[in-house]
Amino acid sequence: MRMDKLTSKFQMALADAQSLAVGLDHQFIEPAHLMSALLDQQGSSVRGLLAKSGVNISLLRSQLGDMLDRMAKVEGTGGEVHISNDLAKLLNLTQRSVYFERVICARSDGQQIATGTRT
Repeated sequence: MRMDKLTSKFQMALADAQSLAVGLDHQFIEPAHLMSALLDQQGSSVRGLLAKSGVNISLLRSQLGDMLDRMAKVEGTGGEVHISNDLAKLLNLTQRSVYFERVICARSDGQQIATGTRT
């Protein structure tokens, strides 16, 4: 995962997820940490998009809290946390989806991907 390819808001959400994991004595940053961070982020469109999609934000928040409470706590790590395998897979799938979306949009716009020229 290349951090320089992420938006500044998403980078901040990852940092907030890391802080949440450290604060809860978790060894790994899980998707639940990231989702909680995205829901709490000021100026984020995530909460609004989910609400418009019919998601019960209060229930989601509660369920995320329950998930985080059930995660194993690890003491003595000195605040060192790592991205979990699940979150790494999720981020890789997201990055791949964005790449394919760009390829499809570029091709539909008549661009040659390899050379950057139009056909």
